[in-house]
Amino acid sequence: HAIERAGIEPGEIDDVLIGCANPEGATGFNIARQIALRAGCPVSVPGMTVNRFCSSGLQTIALAAQRVIAGEGEVFVAGGVESISCVQGVMNQTMLGDPWLQANKPEIYWSMLQTAEQVASRYAIDKERQDEYGVRSQLFAAAAQAAGRFADEIVPMTVTMGVADKASGQLASREVTIGADEGIRADTTIEAVRSIRPAQPGGVITAGNASQFSDGSSAVVVMDAALAEKRGLQPLGIFRGFAVAGCEPDEMGIGPVFAVP
Repeated sequence: HAIERAGIEPGEIDDVLIGCANPEGATGFNIARQIALRAGCPVSVPGMTVNRFCSSGLQTIALAAQRVIAGEGEVFVAGGVESISCVQGVMNQTMLGDPWLQANKPEIYWSMLQTAEQVASRYAIDKERQDEYGVRSQLFAAAAQAAGRFADEIVPMTVTMGVADKASGQLASREVTIGADEGIRADTTIEAVRSIRPAQPGGVITAGNASQFSDGSSAVVVMDAALAEKRGLQPLGIFRGFAVAGCEPDEMGIGPVFAVP
């Protein structure tokens, strides 16, 4: 759909770059190459899967733009994919922990919940503020969805959904069309969110003030500006630059504070 909307031919694409935080199982086996083929690109179009965890999809856009700047191509597809429901519960953890890191930087293996609690504690971000922010975020998103603000960004997809009968437990399947983000809760209230129990005892992170686990994907076409102008195409945005920065693993979520400046 991104290729069609950009008005280009699939064979023009120099590379398909797809970010994925857990590139194994359903999203393994170089999922970017699989996506290129499934999207109808000819076999001459390669694919590369990129992992920078939460920043994986954004990283592919930067890589594509940097390759255009370096003169390594004119047209790229960049984006991200995550099928967390198919991967997270069955992740391969064989020989996961490196002994030196486990002894010297064990936080590198912490979950997002652990790092979120650490950030909240270290920077004095109490549950009340997080709850209020979470509710405001939901209501803003719901209002934007109702106003059709996301319509141009979403392509309806028809998929096969597994359904379990509550009474018998029998499994069946049916076709459904996904046409909107499902994580938006228009009926969210501060009272309801405040009543949700923290995910770990004594903590401040709850299902009401944290992001949900989501399956999803996105893609954009990154093109040389001169070529886009020659084709009469109107860009959605212009790449100006990109920066990354490291921080302590135990406060991973604070990374943008160092990277953005």
